[in-house]
Order: sequence, then C-alpha cells, then structure tokens
Amino acid sequence: MSLADRHAAPDAPVRGRPRSEALERAIVEGVMKLLEDGVPLAELSVERIARTAGVGKATIYRRWSGKEELFADVVRTAEPPDPELPGTSMRDDLVAILEQLRRRGLVSRSSAILHNVYAQMKSSPKLWSAYHATVVEPRRRLQTEVLRRGQRNGELREDIDIEVLSDIIVGPMLVRAVMHPDAELPEGLSEQIVDAVLEGLRPVSSPS
Repeated sequence: MSLADRHAAPDAPVRGRPRSEALERAIVEGVMKLLEDGVPLAELSVERIARTAGVGKATIYRRWSGKEELFADVVRTAEPPDPELPGTSMRDDLVAILEQLRRRGLVSRSSAILHNVYAQMKSSPKLWSAYHATVVEPRRRLQTEVLRRGQRNGELREDIDIEVLSDIIVGPMLVRAVMHPDAELPEGLSEQIVDAVLEGLRPVSSPS
C-alpha cells in the first residue's frame, strides 16, 4: 500500500479561503508521489509540489504557510490516526494513547519511505519544529489532560507531577519504537505499560 492510499484529510485549522478536501488531497498526494519516487525532502520545492499536484503555488500557500508545515501534515496523514479515547477511565484512555504510539512504530518500521522521511525531518530544524508543533504537542496535551482528569476523579495521586508522569508513561513505548527498532511491539504492550505504571500511583486510602 502506498502512502497516498493511506491518506486521510488532516484536521488543521482553516487558513485563508475555505478549504477544499479535493485540492488538499491532490497536494498531499503530490508530495507523497514525489517521496515515493525517491525525491529528498530538501529538493521538494513548493513549485515542484504544485506542478506534480496540478495546482498553482498560491493554492498551496493559502493552506500552508510553507513547505515545512505542509510536510508535517503529509507525515501525519501517513501515520495511524489519533486515537478516539473511550472516556471510560483514565487507564483506558492512556491505553488508547499508547496503542496509537505502538501502531505508529509498526507502520514506521514497515514503510521504508516513512523511515527515510523521519530521518530527513530530524535533520531539518524548521521541519522538525513544524512537526513538533502540529503533531507532537497536541498529542502531549491530550495525554496531560487525561492525567489531570484522573487526578480530579481520584484515579491518580494528587502529588504527582503530571509532566514527569507523562514522560514516564510514554517513555517505554518510545524507547522500543524509536531507540530500539528491533525491539518487539506486541499486542497487549500498551496495557502492560499503563498497568505497571499506575499500580504504584493510585491514591492510597487513609488508615481508619
């Protein structure tokens, strides 16, 4: 399956004129085609993307401020979609969040194109910054919101630093998915990590 076949319209805010899904799909698929043809990110100019997609450069700039922001959207569409949280408990929501990271790791390993794009993206400070702002940060905010709600609902100790706990929860999955690409990412890993972390962080009832 090509990256273009995996496309889903990104949920980015409206810029300029009303957005057209058909135009945006053509643009995103134009970038994906160039990547699949082996064109390095550094050589993907807005002009070349516009020509491949069959649109004008102005059409691209009305939707993205520059190619870095466009690339961030393209990479996001090639990843598994952000999870729909069940909302039944903090534990279940955290499992859903980690499961998205696990699937993302599996997709990255199976796609030589995505693996190459991630490597190139990290070598470009502007592109990595755009990806971090539009993809990484929203996901982190979602996770911290789940943890804060858990504190309010009494599912989590109130003396825990939420930012530190967020790193503790996603850390094991990121280590396996990114730092150790040969490590296994089996089904059930998300539940195993969340349950192991939360076991020692539940509120302790005061003695009678």
